Amino acid sequence: MALKITTLEERPEFASSLWDMDHTWPEFVLNDPIADLFYAIATTTYAGYVLVADDDAEPGRLVARGCMIPYLAEGGELPEDGWDGVIRSGWLARTRGLPADGISALEISVRSDLQGRGLSSVMLAAMRERAARLGHTELVAPVRPNRKHLEPRTPMTEYASRTRPDGLPHDAWLRVHVRAGGKIVKVAPRSMVVAGTLDEWRKWTDLPFDRTGAVEVPGALTPVHCDVDQDHAVYVEPNVWVSHPLT
Repeated sequence: MALKITTLEERPEFASSLWDMDHTWPEFVLNDPIADLFYAIATTTYAGYVLVADDDAEPGRLVARGCMIPYLAEGGELPEDGWDGVIRSGWLARTRGLPADGISALEISVRSDLQGRGLSSVMLAAMRERAARLGHTELVAPVRPNRKHLEPRTPMTEYASRTRPDGLPHDAWLRVHVRAGGKIVKVAPRSMVVAGTLDEWRKWTDLPFDRTGAVEVPGALTPVHCDVDQDHAVYVEPNVWVSHPLT
């Protein structure tokens, strides 16, 4: 498979099918309200920050995508609200006409039938290259470890610090980032927040949500907090901040 990776700005024909690609994202994650500050305008305002890939066997059919956003880093620490934080910061920078001095990865998604072939690492390399070409000296990423959902009650700080005998992270997706030159910085404890009524959570998960307390949801990195009396449930997802120096 020979991948052709470009920006959406260079290949706007992918705009209409960008979100149609088969993926493995849980439904509830797609209901983070902050996401629309980026995704609703990703194919227009942020087309230069979206990478698209197809291959020579099926040219024109999306194989993978990668999304980044410029944001206001201002030399400060990486935000505790991770993914939500950089999207909000990027939106504020754009609407207020402020120069964004940082750039963050938001996602790398590979078509479901092609996962497990190392394409995510290829997309990450392309993302690093694109960020450097845009003049940035660092790409940061609020990483969603891909095996953490199997241990929803394990604290993220404990999970992210696990290593193999060779010193690399125990988690495969964190391992890809470190092998690419990234450094684990810290945990973003409230990187993504999804709140909904109990009916909404039932629709998103096919679970009953009929008892107050912590609910383990397939695909969730931590339990969802359910309150039956108040008719709502809230999911607060931690991510892991990784810094990729580009010089």
